[in-house]
Amino acid sequence: MAEWPRWVWMGLLATGIYAACKALTWWTTEAVWAPRWKHVAYLFAWPGMDANTFLESQAVTARCPVDEWTRATRNLLIGTFLVFVAARSVPPEDIVLIGWIGMIGFVLILHFGAFHLLSCTWRGFQCPASPLMNRPLTSTSLAEFWGRRWNTAFRDLTYRFLFRPLASRFGPRTAAIAGFALSGLVHDLVISVPAGGGYGGPTLFFAIQGLAVTVERSRDGRRIGLGHGLIGRLFVLVTLIGPLGLLFHRPFVVGVITPLMHAIGAIP
Repeated sequence: MAEWPRWVWMGLLATGIYAACKALTWWTTEAVWAPRWKHVAYLFAWPGMDANTFLESQAVTARCPVDEWTRATRNLLIGTFLVFVAARSVPPEDIVLIGWIGMIGFVLILHFGAFHLLSCTWRGFQCPASPLMNRPLTSTSLAEFWGRRWNTAFRDLTYRFLFRPLASRFGPRTAAIAGFALSGLVHDLVISVPAGGGYGGPTLFFAIQGLAVTVERSRDGRRIGLGHGLIGRLFVLVTLIGPLGLLFHRPFVVGVITPLMHAIGAIP
């Protein structure tokens, strides 16, 4: 097993963590009376982490509008183009650039493409399955980005099992810091451990995000316009893009992503 490719270890770690979290949300749900098919669908055909909403809701759910179907399909196609076409146009020696193109493509294929199409499909069956990526580029604050728009599955999980219990005892600020710390540790486990390097980079990235959210919500932050409008949007972009190399560091890009692209035939 030690000779397995690093991307296989990444997949195993990510799948194991996901499965454990998924089982936790299902095991603790109060919607035990929901139809069996819904339980099976939640566990194996929907990546979200809000079991109660998916299983319990009896309200009529609005169907996915045409523009969402179109946007999700477009993202899927663009991601496929990046991975299997655009990456091949880059000189082989630019391995980091190839890896970044591949990463962006994979995110578009999965999170903004396939998962959004699943959301639309389940809403067609009257299941409340909101998109996991809720137009994150429209965020005017980091709190909005991390709290309501980026990977809402992880948000739902941490809100229920981490933020809410800690906030009731220690206050929302401490609970938010704990949430970012957990995010950093999980990403270090899934990114740095398989890569065999870059340790601490993802944790530092999320520490920066937590600090930036604190600044954004401070009196001085609000005074200079953080949290809304153009200044808020620029702050979000700078804070996210600036330290992104800490999260997706070179050992991960070169040691995990590009070998994965070789394995699936995306690059020679």
